[in-house]
Amino acid sequence: MIGISAFPSILAWRLRPAEGQIKRDFLTLLDLTVEEMEGLLGLARAVKRQPALFHHMLDGRNIALVFEKPSLRTRVTFEVGARQLGADTIYLAPSDIALGHREPARDVACNLARWVDAVVVRTFGHGLLTEMAAAAHIPIVNALSDKFHPCQAVADFLTLRELKGHLPGLRLAWVGDGNNVAHSLMLAAARTGVHFTMAVPHGYEPDTAVYQRARADAAETGAEIGLVYDPAVAVRGADAVYTDVWTSMGQEAEAEHRRLLFAPYRVDRELMALAKPDAVFMHCLPAHRGEEVTSEVLDGSASVVLEQAENRLHVAKAVLLALLGGGL
Repeated sequence: MIGISAFPSILAWRLRPAEGQIKRDFLTLLDLTVEEMEGLLGLARAVKRQPALFHHMLDGRNIALVFEKPSLRTRVTFEVGARQLGADTIYLAPSDIALGHREPARDVACNLARWVDAVVVRTFGHGLLTEMAAAAHIPIVNALSDKFHPCQAVADFLTLRELKGHLPGLRLAWVGDGNNVAHSLMLAAARTGVHFTMAVPHGYEPDTAVYQRARADAAETGAEIGLVYDPAVAVRGADAVYTDVWTSMGQEAEAEHRRLLFAPYRVDRELMALAKPDAVFMHCLPAHRGEEVTSEVLDGSASVVLEQAENRLHVAKAVLLALLGGGL
């Protein structure tokens, strides 16, 4: 049995507001320092190893879940995670609020701030998140936006650390669209010393500002952040190969065009064979078998998608603890 004394630095760690700020939000990994990224990963690991140590640390807290998009992993992990920490949650579906339509996002945030202690938001537009964070005096958590998916990236890097024993020097290959998950993964790589190479079709590159920021931030850890157009170049010698759906929610009109354009970026046995012999396959789920990944790979022995999904729970708890403090 590991005692509470095994985590002295973790139990004292939280995302502290900077001087002049009254709170911290978790909207993107852009604002996390290398040390804060390490602290969040460490807290998530501690929560996973000894969950009982953290029970009741958020007793009496209330957390609103504002979701514009359907969700399995995000909703369940934040609801279960909050309750395991002693907090209560209230789920607000798209029809309950119509965020930004029925009333401005800032008004929603200001009202919720009078009743709850934090708001977890899953939204189509990242601008709504920043509007809410600017207006509310309580923490706002990005549970997914069109530009970033920070909780997913932290869970993925926790998974990699558990499987490989370390992060610095690992090679992570991304194959597919330069989307929100790719943005957060490259920012996480820059903060952990992981070499990140993404292969995308022409016209589907990541946001230029995010890509350049990741490359600049990587100088601190020695990470290499690269962009190529040939999946084989990205995957060759990789420790992990990651892909995502070709068509995200809100892009349904482009689905057929994307299926044709992205077909050469399907992760199959032949592409995985270019990676290291012990390479793992990663996907944030849900997955479309036969499109971005074959069933053989997704359901194969190299696949760690369920480990990633499980770690979403531990990261959700770590984020809430880091922002709300509780008994830490």
